[in-house]
Amino acid sequence: MRTAGAGTGPDGMAGERPQLINVAYRLLGSVTEAEDAVQDAYTRWYRLPRSRQEEILSPGAWLTTVTSRICLDVLGSARARRERYVGAWLPEPLPDRTEWDHPGGAGTAGAEDPADQVVLDESVSMAFLVVLESMTPAERVAFVLHDVFRYPFTEIADVLDRTPAACKQLASSARRRVGAERAPAPATGRADVVRDVKEAWKSRNIAALVALLDPAAVMTADGGGMVGTVLRPVEGGARIAQYMVAIADKAPGLELLERSVNGVPGLVAHRDGVVLTVAAFDVCDGRVTRIWAVRNPEKLRPWVREG
Repeated sequence: MRTAGAGTGPDGMAGERPQLINVAYRLLGSVTEAEDAVQDAYTRWYRLPRSRQEEILSPGAWLTTVTSRICLDVLGSARARRERYVGAWLPEPLPDRTEWDHPGGAGTAGAEDPADQVVLDESVSMAFLVVLESMTPAERVAFVLHDVFRYPFTEIADVLDRTPAACKQLASSARRRVGAERAPAPATGRADVVRDVKEAWKSRNIAALVALLDPAAVMTADGGGMVGTVLRPVEGGARIAQYMVAIADKAPGLELLERSVNGVPGLVAHRDGVVLTVAAFDVCDGRVTRIWAVRNPEKLRPWVREG
């Protein structure tokens, strides 16, 4: 599998880590699981006899293949785990590193938080990651590796243990799922709508919220059974507006901040410097069509307030 050239020394091998984290996060939708998959791949590399390492022409390509196979296995078992998950499961939201302060990783000099290494673009937007969740594990791997990272199907075939033609069909099927979703609103327009939602929420203005929400809007919340939240999606702009105002009434001292969530405008709710909720939005024609609210504390670890 293609990758930037790298030697087999510690520095060269470590240089592959950001690319591997980016691949794994898009495949798994979880920073923690992505980090575990990449660490597992490195462990397997260093367990190889030196003679075997020297036979591998591109260690980076080998690591990418192994990481992708590990992710494929994780995706296969994740479906069963998520059936036992309390409420809806959403991908882990990512902050913009220019706005938030991430604690550095421990154990190695200069180690960074995995979230800091993910390139924030449309392929990690919450809307995109949620669509990826609807795919089969094989579709997701084929689509992400080919359409996002531009790996050829001949190399993806090694990951999925299928023919290149079969991998092409998997990616095509996944592409149809993505194509069914409309194009996202421009960042500037989305930011204006999110800002208006924030102001309407602060003023408890149900009428203004209803006007900002599509009548068929859907809000999905992920508390993981660890914090209180709705277990099923809230459907309809009017119901969502009423729910949002009810939350505001029951949570004195809660403050909303406009922040980048997975590279696009979103809102972060905090109280006394502790982040409680990270909300991502999908916007179409000036109205919010989807809200994804992540409240599971385990998924909010990268969200540490600055200073």
